[in-house]
Amino acid sequence: MKQKRISDYGIEIGKMRKGKLNKITDVKGVKVGHSTIKNDTHNTGVTVIMPTNDNIFLNKLVSATYVSNGFGKTIGTLQIDELGTLETPIALTNTLNVGVVSDSLVQYMIDTCKNDNFRLESVNVVVGECNDSVLNDIQTRVVEYENVMDAISSADVDFEEGSVGAGTGTICYGFKGGIGTASRVIELDGKEYTLGILVQSNYGKTDDFMINGKLIGKEFEKNSSKTEIDKGSIIVVMACDVPLTSRQIKRILKRCAVGIARLGSYIGNGSGEVFIGFSTANRIPHKNKDDTLGITCVSENNMDKMFRAAGEATEEAILNSMVCSEKTVGYNGKVVPSLKDYINEII
Repeated sequence: MKQKRISDYGIEIGKMRKGKLNKITDVKGVKVGHSTIKNDTHNTGVTVIMPTNDNIFLNKLVSATYVSNGFGKTIGTLQIDELGTLETPIALTNTLNVGVVSDSLVQYMIDTCKNDNFRLESVNVVVGECNDSVLNDIQTRVVEYENVMDAISSADVDFEEGSVGAGTGTICYGFKGGIGTASRVIELDGKEYTLGILVQSNYGKTDDFMINGKLIGKEFEKNSSKTEIDKGSIIVVMACDVPLTSRQIKRILKRCAVGIARLGSYIGNGSGEVFIGFSTANRIPHKNKDDTLGITCVSENNMDKMFRAAGEATEEAILNSMVCSEKTVGYNGKVVPSLKDYINEII
């Protein structure tokens, strides 16, 4: 069944044109897969973003990260910031399962490179997390290697949003959070490019919540699980096919915070806002036969288009993560409602 997204409720975010699916996978080569664990004691899982169709370690992507607030346990950002490249898929999960997901990605990359007759001896895997302990019995650390492989094998261009994968147990502004996505089309020199965003939303103080400038949080406190403090985290993954340098990607990632702020967040002390971005336009071979490597990039004077696209798509992706999610009952009986059950009262 086709999921209803925020635009299906008549709420339009921003001014720019959306991609064909309005998902991060509108960027050619990008796929997303989930493994969802949902039962009486667990609401958790894994989401994997596959950036390319080929071996990303042997042909890396230009990449960057930006941390707005560092209350998080993300793995892999240090080397990305130093070298400016991404060499593995990006996995998202819960806080206490970062280790096993990281280890699983290492094994996946060893096997992938072995198939290409390359002996892998070092790799920088990337794993982001949000804490889903309100709805998930997080201490049992139920995510396993098989879940990571299931997420990778199920990765596709069209994928589910909401209470799935790494978003199964997350909460956003007191409503059910989850996985959400959106994209925007950018024109440069008469050619169309795409910028896409995927979020794992798990943050926000209920009475701060806004949609298109309208403060609705206080009005809906009674219909939410009401979070009193802005904590919990959000991971934002940005993909694009615009030719960019690592420095330019970091500049764009900073504008993802605009989308978060437009929904009312002040980015609290206990909320980790971590942004990871990559471009598929420039490939960096693991072993280059020449001493120099040529890449192309956008003129700084045209960066405004990407800035707006990142802000708009992040804002819409968060709302999609909420309205695509289902009301969820946690392992301890905690009930978190879905925004979609009250969205018609807002319109």
